[in-house]
Amino acid sequence: MELEKQIEELDFALLQSFSKKHDRPWGALFSNPEQPDYYDANHAYVNQPPGEPDKIISEVVSFYRASRITPRFYLGNIESLTSFIGTLKESGFQIEQFSQPIQLWNQQLTPVPFNEHIAIEKVTERNYDEALAVECQIEEFGGKAVREKAFETEFNDPRYRHYVLKYDGVPCSSACLFVHGSQGRVESVATIRAYRGKGLIGALLEYIQQEAQVMELEKLWVHPINERVEKVYARSGFETVLNMQTGHAFLDGKSIKEIQARS
Repeated sequence: MELEKQIEELDFALLQSFSKKHDRPWGALFSNPEQPDYYDANHAYVNQPPGEPDKIISEVVSFYRASRITPRFYLGNIESLTSFIGTLKESGFQIEQFSQPIQLWNQQLTPVPFNEHIAIEKVTERNYDEALAVECQIEEFGGKAVREKAFETEFNDPRYRHYVLKYDGVPCSSACLFVHGSQGRVESVATIRAYRGKGLIGALLEYIQQEAQVMELEKLWVHPINERVEKVYARSGFETVLNMQTGHAFLDGKSIKEIQARS
């Protein structure tokens, strides 16, 4: 339970870096009307069986429809939400479920062979546009419409540190480190399609781990989106410490799985 509390604390801190949190007795509402298509920034969070589910669903639908945002729920501990999920389906929500691995770095650096083609830089005003161009090409991040505004918000938040990797001088991979207290979380790790398969992510992760050591972070987390990515992180010393069963309920638009499949 203590581990799950640490994970939730860091997750909520990250969400509130780009979204406003409205606490409710049954959970929370996250909203950012300036980025209506950014799922993480606009959703209701429930992780315990709520009382009066019909009333809660009505509240959530009204809250987001007022801002012309698709009503959606992020569901934690879905094993306990069977009845609520049934009510969501009756209300017209589509449901998708995930097994979400949570990985923690074992504090051991896994040396990556030197590659003269690779150069990694911290993102500054000088190379800001280069890093942004990489992230805007990643459909999983929502594309330019979502990532352009989100990247600007993160860049101006001192809790974020962004990195861009260049291969023979061409910006082609990126990642960021979000720091909250003594914990860090690796986010937005991606490589544009033409440069995948070259082991670039391993080089980026090693660089970020070295940064985490300098900052003396006690924990460094990643939340891989699927088993394939989980294995990539495992090769860099990230060990799976928990598999959380989660869900996504949405009234319209694309599912998360559909977006991930296109990336």
